[in-house]
This record gives sequence, structure tokens and C-alpha cells, in this order.
Amino acid sequence: MKKIILFPLLLLVFALGQTETLQAQSDMKIGYVEPMVILERMPEMASIERRLQNFMERKNREIADKEMELAQRLEDFQRRRSVISAEAREREEESLTRMQVELQQLQGNAQQELQQQQIELISPVIGKIQTAIDEVAAEMELTYVLNTMTNNGDFIILYVSEEVRTNFNITERVMTKLDI
Repeated sequence: MKKIILFPLLLLVFALGQTETLQAQSDMKIGYVEPMVILERMPEMASIERRLQNFMERKNREIADKEMELAQRLEDFQRRRSVISAEAREREEESLTRMQVELQQLQGNAQQELQQQQIELISPVIGKIQTAIDEVAAEMELTYVLNTMTNNGDFIILYVSEEVRTNFNITERVMTKLDI
């Protein structure tokens, strides 16, 4: 008898829970944005790209100078190798090895410094874009805003109907908010 009463009661509780879930899902509004499109159109990006290019060229010159110095020292060492003492040869080999290690460190540091510079320069621009996305999402009463791509360029959203594209792609609205 208890089983007969308990089963319909559990069924009713489950059905009510599903109704609430469906209601919550129907209230959900999801938009999406193409931040790379916005980022490319930001006026600050031209200046940022120039600064990064200049930084990279400066680091490449430093590396090229160090490579040239190492090559000259190595060439000089190989010419003198047969006429210098074993002690002098050993000291010179150690010095050349240190120079090679320094060159490798310079190359690694240059890459890290470039990445750090990029983060420092682009972060304020990304902050502006995020603020505009937040404002547009609030105005449209969106529950979620999705990015269309990962940082690696892989698509997150693979298909969007024309209706959703028209009503929930907030990219243009965000660019309008940013005056671009």
C-alpha cells in the first residue's frame, strides 16, 4: 500500500522539478560575440602592433649581434686552436660555451618579454571590450554571452540559425558601444 502511494508522489515531485527546470531554461537568453572581429577593429590595435613590432625588431637585433659575436669568436678560436696552449684552449672553449648559453637565454627571455609586453598592451583594450559586452548583455537581458572561438582559433559555436544570428550576435552592438 505504501509503495502504491509513494510511487505517484515521487512521480509528481519529479514532474514538478522538470517543470521548474524547463521554466528556467525558457527564461535563459544566450547571446554570442566575435571578440577577434572587435579587437581587430579597435583603433588602439595599430599602435599596439607597431610597438610590438618595434620591440621584436630590437630583440632580434640584440640576438643577431650576439650570434655574430659568437660566430666571430668561434672562427677566431678555430684559427688559433693549434697554436695556443691546452689551458688557453680549455678557457676559450668554456668561454664559448658560456656565450652559447647566454645566447639561448637571450632568445628565451626575448620570447617571454614579447609575450609579457603583448599582455600589458592588449589588456586595457580587452577590458574595454569586456565592459562593452557586459553593458550590451545587460541591455538585452542576456543570461549568457558566448565567445565564438577559443584563444587558439578553434570554433566554439559551429552553427547558428539566421534568426539567432540576427537577434543574438551582439558583435555589432558592442562595436557601436565602443564607437568603432
